[in-house]
Amino acid sequence: MKRRQFLQTAGAGLAAGAVASPAIAQSNPEIKWRLTSSFPKSLDTIYGGAEVFAKQLAEMTDGKFQVQVFAAGELVPGLQALDAVSAGTVEMCHTVAYYYVGKDPTFAIASAVPFGLNARMQNSWMFQGGGAELFNDFFKKYNVHALPAGNTGCQMGGWFRKEIKSTADLQGLKMRIAGIAGQVVSKLGVVPQQIAGGDIYPALEKGTIDAAEWVGPYDDEKLGFAKVAQYYYYPGWWEGGPMVHNMINLEQWNKLPKSYQAAVINASTYANTWMAARYDMQNPTALKRLVGAGVQLRPYPQDVMEACYKAAGEIYAEIGAKNEDFKKIIQAMQAYRNDQYLWWQVAEYTYDNFMIRARARG
Repeated sequence: MKRRQFLQTAGAGLAAGAVASPAIAQSNPEIKWRLTSSFPKSLDTIYGGAEVFAKQLAEMTDGKFQVQVFAAGELVPGLQALDAVSAGTVEMCHTVAYYYVGKDPTFAIASAVPFGLNARMQNSWMFQGGGAELFNDFFKKYNVHALPAGNTGCQMGGWFRKEIKSTADLQGLKMRIAGIAGQVVSKLGVVPQQIAGGDIYPALEKGTIDAAEWVGPYDDEKLGFAKVAQYYYYPGWWEGGPMVHNMINLEQWNKLPKSYQAAVINASTYANTWMAARYDMQNPTALKRLVGAGVQLRPYPQDVMEACYKAAGEIYAEIGAKNEDFKKIIQAMQAYRNDQYLWWQVAEYTYDNFMIRARARG
């Protein structure tokens, strides 16, 4: 090929490419969605997960896919986020599935159930063990598609006005506790109350409730619970690794281009990792501040733990006898948990136990 002919051909190719690039860019539509959170802005980590997601999504799509985040109560109450998405009032929400056990107790397993999975196990089950597929098959009934988008790690066991020395001290106690855990403690005489996060402090202050669980030291400190309850118990056996989800209207999800679905998945996964890491960073110093200010840190008595474990098994059997979805998924979760703990007792627990003792020795 002669030099002049080559340059003319190459120039034509470059011109064609210059025309093609905008055409490719134009194939990605501009989309604006609204996301309603189940959490107030003051809880900057659990609420912040939604903002982190929206920021990542916008950056991954060159600003073409924008999600506006609204705090609980700005569009709908926090505990009605799923209803708004299911009905198509908003395109998506950032919420915790166990808030919706009134619709079906199966929802709780997607986030956390008593004596369930820890945070790493929950991620493993959802991303690699078939958990996400099980739940999205179930969530179709409610016109939503769910993606993991946060985890608090193992939570604390709650704030109490009086010391809990045995199961006898639980009789008649009014406690803010969400999901199936409320049914478990009711077998021990507790009167469970489901109250949104922003309403817990005034309920404790006024004596409407005697105890409350929320998340962990960082969030609990921000909400001021130490001012109205002295005893802080651990562990939160009902939330060993509670997962937060992005729940998306199924019709809106199905309409997205595949590239945008991939971007939503990846931005959600980033938020999932971000939230867990941030709580792990924030909780130790918050706990030290709380104890330094006079909070009485207490482990649950062994008889309380054993009684709750037994009651949880009874609850699962009772629900499973009437609900096939719950039975199928709880059994899948328990089988996964048992295999996971076979591994954890060999390596993870042995290592952590040694390091905790080494730290105590200085």
